[in-house]
Amino acid sequence: MNIGIDLGTANVLITMGKQGVVLNEPSVIAFNKKTEEVIAVGFEAKKMEGRTPDHITVIRPLEDGVISDHNMTKSMIKFFIEKVTGKQLIMPDIIICIPSAITDVENRAVIEAAKTAGAKKVWLLEEPLAALIGAGIDISNPDGNMVIDFGGGTTDTAVVSMNGIVVRRSIRTAGNKLDRAIVKYIAARYKVLIGEKTAEEAKITAANIYNPDGTKTTVVKGRHLIRGLPERIEITDYDIYEAIIDPVAEIIAAVKSVLEQTPPELAADIFKNGIVITGGGGLLGGFDKLLTSELGVRCYNADRPLESVAIGASIAFGKMDELLDGFKHVSMLT
Repeated sequence: MNIGIDLGTANVLITMGKQGVVLNEPSVIAFNKKTEEVIAVGFEAKKMEGRTPDHITVIRPLEDGVISDHNMTKSMIKFFIEKVTGKQLIMPDIIICIPSAITDVENRAVIEAAKTAGAKKVWLLEEPLAALIGAGIDISNPDGNMVIDFGGGTTDTAVVSMNGIVVRRSIRTAGNKLDRAIVKYIAARYKVLIGEKTAEEAKITAANIYNPDGTKTTVVKGRHLIRGLPERIEITDYDIYEAIIDPVAEIIAAVKSVLEQTPPELAADIFKNGIVITGGGGLLGGFDKLLTSELGVRCYNADRPLESVAIGASIAFGKMDELLDGFKHVSMLT
C-alpha cells in the first residue's frame, strides 16, 4: 500500500497505488473545545468557517506551508488516510511532499504526523521535484528544467537537472497571502469587511493581473465597517489587480533571483523548454502571461497543475532506487 500525500496549506491531495488521486479536500479541521473532539475534517469543516459558536473552532493546521498545530495535523492526516483506505489495518509506505525551505524541526513534525497515522516508512520529497515529475517532465537528463510551484502557503521555484536541484528558492508568499491582501484592500477602499473565503472566490472569478481593464466583475458580500450592516458591492478585475500586485511582484522577484543564479548552459535550456507552473495559484488569471512578459521566457501551466505534486509523489514510488541514489533532498526514515 503506497500512499503519496501533497500536504498543502490550502488542500491535501492523496494518491494510492495505481488509482491516482483518490482524495482532494481542504486542509481544514473543526474541533469542539467542550468535548475535546474533532467533529469535521476537509469539506465538512470548511463549510463551518466563520459560522461556528465559540465552543467550536475551525482550524487550518498548516500555515505558510508548515505545520502550525501538530495535534490537529496528526488528526487530519489520520482521518484522510483512514478515509481512502477504508480504515483497514494496514501500514502503508508514505511519501509526503514538502516545501523546499522547510526546517529540520518542521520535517520532524511532518514525519511524526505520518507515523501517528500508521505509516510504516516515510519519505519526504521536495515539492518542486514532485511537481516536475507529476507534470510529465523527464528530470534525469542533463537538461535544465524550471518549475514554479505556486501553492496556498508557499511558492517554490527550482531549476532541476540530472535528478537534482541546481538552484532553489521558497518564499511564504502564495495564494493565502493574496486572499488576505484582497480583504485588506476592500476594507480600505470600500469600507466593507469580507472574509478570506469570499476574497478567494473573488480572486478566482475576476482576477486578471496581466491587462486589467475593469470589464471583469464580481459581487462580494460582507459587513460595512461604519454602518455595521450587511453590504453587497461589485468589484472589478482592476480592484483585484490593485490588491494583489505587490505580493505577485514578490513572487516574480523570487523567480528572477533563481534565474540569476542559474548556470548559463541551464539557462539556455530553460529558454528553450520554458517554465512550467504548477499549483492552484498558477491558475490566477493572467499570471502565466505576466510571467512570460516579465521574464522573456515562455511560462505555461502544467496539464493538471492542482494535482501535479500529488501525481509526482505517486510516480516517485516507482523511482525509489533512483531517488535514493540521486536525490539528497529526499529523506528516508524508518
